[in-house]
Amino acid sequence: MKVFSLALLTLLLAAIWTGSQGVSFRSSYGVCCYQEMFFRQKIPASLIKSYQKTPSHCSRKAVRVELQKGRKICVDPEESWFQQYQQKKKLTSTST
Repeated sequence: MKVFSLALLTLLLAAIWTGSQGVSFRSSYGVCCYQEMFFRQKIPASLIKSYQKTPSHCSRKAVRVELQKGRKICVDPEESWFQQYQQKKKLTSTST
């Protein structure tokens, strides 16, 4: 019984500590994009709030795009419309 209580206490303390550190035991693969997650149509620039490349450990190269309403979708970074969007963003961010 004491071993069970000690194990339970240890798990509880670990959960509290990770919560306070902003760390998660979830897999970092949650930020990866898989084939069925890709959005294949052009997205109007006015709907894009932000974007971020997926980490190098992901099996597919992708960009996670956050839309104005908070929805996140995956986009192929080689899509011509996305490359044009990136170029415009770079131009406007360097000119300001």
